[in-house]
Amino acid sequence: MDTLHESHFPHTPRPMTDQIDTLLTEQRSFSPDASFQEAALGAADLYAAASTDRLAFWADQARALDWITPWKEVLNWTLPHARWFDGGQLIVAANCLVRLLHGPRRQKAAIMWDGEPVDRRVYTYWDLAREVGRAANALKTLGVTKGDRVAIYLPMIPEAAIAMLACARIGAIHSVVFGGFSAESLRDRINDAEAVALITADGGYRRGQVVPLKRFADEAVVGCPSIRDVIVVRRVGGGEGGASETFASMTEGRDHWWHRLLEHASADCPPEPMEAEDILFILYTSGTTGAPKGIVHTTGGYLTHTTATTKYVFDLKDEDVFWCTADVGWVTGHSYVVYGPLAHGATIVMYEGAPDWPDRDRFWSMVATHGVTVFYTAPTAIRAFMKWGPSYPAKHDLSTLRLLGTVGEPINPEAWIWYHEQIGKERCPIVDTWWQTETGGIMITPLPGVTTTKPGSATKPFPGIEAELVDAQGRPMAGGGGFLTITSPWPGMLRTIWGDDQRYQETYWSRFPGRYFAGDGAKLDEDGYWWILGRVDDVMNVAGHRIGSMEVESALVDHPSVAEAAVVGKAHDLKGQAIAAFVILKEGQTASPSLRDDLRDHVVGKIGAIAKPEDIFFCGDLPKTRSGKIMRRLLKDIAEGRTLGDTTTLADPAVVSRLKEMYGEE
Repeated sequence: MDTLHESHFPHTPRPMTDQIDTLLTEQRSFSPDASFQEAALGAADLYAAASTDRLAFWADQARALDWITPWKEVLNWTLPHARWFDGGQLIVAANCLVRLLHGPRRQKAAIMWDGEPVDRRVYTYWDLAREVGRAANALKTLGVTKGDRVAIYLPMIPEAAIAMLACARIGAIHSVVFGGFSAESLRDRINDAEAVALITADGGYRRGQVVPLKRFADEAVVGCPSIRDVIVVRRVGGGEGGASETFASMTEGRDHWWHRLLEHASADCPPEPMEAEDILFILYTSGTTGAPKGIVHTTGGYLTHTTATTKYVFDLKDEDVFWCTADVGWVTGHSYVVYGPLAHGATIVMYEGAPDWPDRDRFWSMVATHGVTVFYTAPTAIRAFMKWGPSYPAKHDLSTLRLLGTVGEPINPEAWIWYHEQIGKERCPIVDTWWQTETGGIMITPLPGVTTTKPGSATKPFPGIEAELVDAQGRPMAGGGGFLTITSPWPGMLRTIWGDDQRYQETYWSRFPGRYFAGDGAKLDEDGYWWILGRVDDVMNVAGHRIGSMEVESALVDHPSVAEAAVVGKAHDLKGQAIAAFVILKEGQTASPSLRDDLRDHVVGKIGAIAKPEDIFFCGDLPKTRSGKIMRRLLKDIAEGRTLGDTTTLADPAVVSRLKEMYGEE
């Protein structure tokens, strides 16, 4: 075990401070691209308008939508409950489809979809509107009405977006459950929402294998008394017999084939007008403790927020081909695959499978094939691309790309630089966005053409968003590391937790009274730029210093041999906690004691001796949720030699088992 001189770590740890120590500095910056001058002029006006009158700014954004009845009040705010555009009526499906059918966009591609086995479908806006109308009428024939909850458990296929929009068209509340979740997770979400119908598929494809979704659905609904009907999309089979029958055993009276329901359904389905505060969807997010939380998003404010951010963050133009790689089972897929882009009449790309199937260049092949211009993905994916090396994107013509984005977690500066150089070819601005399931849409982000970017920084709040850094006592901070809070309501904000408003108030509004806080640490630099430090639950207390995991991980990823890293604090008799690092090496690199020592020294050089990892574990993969987030609590269990906690939400539970076998006895 390595030890440091006692001048670095006193024998008695200091009391915890009110701040998070910020140790890593990033000096590189990139000026706005001159080719985004048009976007720059509009964005400058946005900041000025929002600064002058925030509510008038959001009202202007809402007017970009088609409203049946104008609102009576922009905002009714009784802490912690907001009502945006109260009294207004609108139709989400009409804003995303119908208003686009009376001009040149009628025959424009709305969805360009690739299945993992290289099958392909294209839906024009005309096609999509007809399919949504037929699906909406099919739901109505089964007795689904306004306010009913419909669970959607599908692979990443066009029917997922169609089902969401069909629910919106008749006023039903959709609850999308990611197709990688287990039967138990699906059952919990169905029961909490008391869904009356479930839309699933016979199966889906993932890395060349069929995921038997209908089998999981059947297992789930055995314990779901509210479910009356199960609708099954034929994805992996050729019909009710043959391959489909292998994966989909149909229960008479309860189960219905999607294609049969839609076969004779009319495409003309009169839409259900919705009040601005009517619920559009429930989306469940797992808490660190307790049952999953059903995040409630309503209609007018959510669509306003996603439409505005889609337009300005991505500088979206009519000729763009927009690919957000998220699954619709996550909020990113709701906001920036379905609702935001379709409300703009954009052409979106959807993909069913894994980025490394049948080879590690699948994403770049699709970018070249579809002429993708705006690409939005997660740092987890970017670090995987780094690990695989630049030869894969180099095989393909990526010259159509003009803007890149990241979402899901803080991006390490070196991953940002790799993305900039290898994918953007040093000519594409990068919008590094911070937001959450609860916020509904992007909150902190650069705007292309306006913002000087810094690798690893989400830069500044979107116009109309008011964020403030506070210390542990809730006192505002002008700089340094602390806690990210939102000080005023915004249109896309969650309204409550389904069925548990008390939990909503306690979870998001009690830690810092009068402020929204969902658990992220951050720092502000001398330019007022925001740097997200990750979940405060992941902050390590090393000899009285509170160190964010993101900074140490970024220092490790800065090493030329490292593709990805995750660090946790492990119990230590002297320091309180010591740092344990789990490291994935790039292709062609080999783990060794000398490399371990070199990595420790590298962290010391980048940050200082206080952040030197006590343990470094080399591994082939990290335990991640199905949305790509690293589950550091499981790494902490391994580092401390404890029994592993719950692994049911992992994308690959075998990862932690392998790590436990390798390092559990150390």
